[in-house]
Amino acid sequence: MKLTLLAAFSLALVISALTTGCTGHHPNEMVHYEPGLGEIMSLTSMRHAKLWFAGQGQNWALAEYELEELQEGFEDIAKFHPTHKAIKQPIPQLIAKTMDYPLAELNKAIKAKNVALFTQHFDAVTAGCNACHQLSEFGFNIVTRPAFNPFANQDFTSVTK
Repeated sequence: MKLTLLAAFSLALVISALTTGCTGHHPNEMVHYEPGLGEIMSLTSMRHAKLWFAGQGQNWALAEYELEELQEGFEDIAKFHPTHKAIKQPIPQLIAKTMDYPLAELNKAIKAKNVALFTQHFDAVTAGCNACHQLSEFGFNIVTRPAFNPFANQDFTSVTK
């Protein structure tokens, strides 16, 4: 009887420990998460592609949204990674130097709902990405216009052009 009771108590203790977690954190504590630069850049690549397809589909509301998301991604990079490995300049300065003007011009093209201007300024944003990569020892990472739409589950055309 004592052995059964001891085994049951031991099992309950193990189950209790497993359900509260092995991290040592209190269940109500917030765990701080800082996204990696590569994670943010992967999202930036996705937003860049979606922005292209929205502009080509003349879905100006979506293009404006994706541009805002792209800019928020750059803000996250500056916030979470103000410096990085071999990059000589602070990252916020690199972003400002290479991206601020082309992003502002692209925003104007979107507001004007002008496909030709959108294409011109999208290409300037893409060139800005590549310039930033060159200045930050990531020149091997070359950004281009998307060649195909990987988002088969999203319609990028606008109902009201």
